[in-house]
Amino acid sequence: MKFLKNALFFYSYLCRNFGTMLTIGLSHTSETTVSESNTASRYGSGGIDVFATPAMVGLMENAAMTAVGNDLPEGCTTVGSLISTTHIKPSKLGAKVRATAVLKEIDGRKLTFKVTAEDDSGIIGEGEHVRYIVDIERFMSKLR
Repeated sequence: MKFLKNALFFYSYLCRNFGTMLTIGLSHTSETTVSESNTASRYGSGGIDVFATPAMVGLMENAAMTAVGNDLPEGCTTVGSLISTTHIKPSKLGAKVRATAVLKEIDGRKLTFKVTAEDDSGIIGEGEHVRYIVDIERFMSKLR
């Protein structure tokens, strides 16, 4: 039991202090195709069959999570806490949508990303997204 407590403390310490070991500029692009399952009418966020804003936000979050995910120690992940974005123009059914996140600031466990989304016609959304590095076990224990 003492070993388990020490291991959890170690992972928790790594997660709290690992932000300083990441590199500004880490980036990732996540992609999807607009289909009936990710339209505004399906999400209930609008009444027409275009790429839903919540789907765009999710794609942006996925890009940010993935940008740093492979560089975190075992037992750590990131969780989203804030996103400020604009959805500039619609994307039609069948369009390929790409969201790119670039790590622009590190403040301890707080990671700030520039996020953009585009389809073949250009930028469809942009903004800023904040994620925090957390110890998975410690984070999930808050649900008990």
